[in-house]
Amino acid sequence: MSKTEAVRLAVRKTYKLYIGGAFPRSESGRSYAVTSSKGDFLANASKASRKDARDAVSAARKAFPGWSGATAYNRGQILYRIAEMLEGRRAQFVAELTEAGAKKAGDAVDAAVDRLVWYAGWSDKITSVAGAANPVAGPYFNISTPEPTGVVAVVAPADPLLGLVSVVAPVIVTGNTCVVVASERAPLPSITLAEVLATSDLPGGVVNVLTGSVKEIAPWLAAHMDVNAVDLTGVADDDLAVACEQAAAENLKRVLRPSAPDWSADPGLKRMTAFLETKTVWHPTGF
Repeated sequence: MSKTEAVRLAVRKTYKLYIGGAFPRSESGRSYAVTSSKGDFLANASKASRKDARDAVSAARKAFPGWSGATAYNRGQILYRIAEMLEGRRAQFVAELTEAGAKKAGDAVDAAVDRLVWYAGWSDKITSVAGAANPVAGPYFNISTPEPTGVVAVVAPADPLLGLVSVVAPVIVTGNTCVVVASERAPLPSITLAEVLATSDLPGGVVNVLTGSVKEIAPWLAAHMDVNAVDLTGVADDDLAVACEQAAAENLKRVLRPSAPDWSADPGLKRMTAFLETKTVWHPTGF
């Protein structure tokens, strides 16, 4: 390189939150450094506050009537579109997962795309599987049908893409909306996924992504009276998990306990049915 040749400095990025379909900065103005598995600086990520979490819950609640009222077929189409958009940015996700220390980043991205397609296929089938026509003694029909719980707070697992997709997709495909606390150590794939969601057909507010301290945000979300269910899969600290469960008990939220599943395995139906309520209708038979 000649002495006169300029050295280009890389742009240092500060990624924002994803709330209500927009990308606001944290109202606190805080951020934290995100580093690679080798300790190299990658970017700054916004550090969400309680106010940001409140805004995210409000956005999720506002989006719930429209999303839960959409046809199951339409929700499946949108999840499939998300899979298309994710695959289109495969190279970026592979790079981010590699920097986070993933050994088979390409396989992880492909698995995340396949997982979205898998859940998209269940969108118009889960009602038939989880519902029932109940036998009764009398001239009545008795039918049970599943309905979405509402707003779900999700603490994402350490797996920053496949794990994230595996906890978010079953929540939204059944008609719920959610607020996601991203992996604190490796938030960049979740931020990139938020960009994918924003450029897909997913309505704003259906998925809201917060980055920052899980210890700070999770208990507050668990205690929020407008949150209907909590997925604590990504809570690694037992004391924090208990604190979240105790906070959630204030208004009888559904709580999915922390776990460390094999994200590459068949996910089954548990995560979809965990956030469904059963409505039973009685109707007289005709004469």
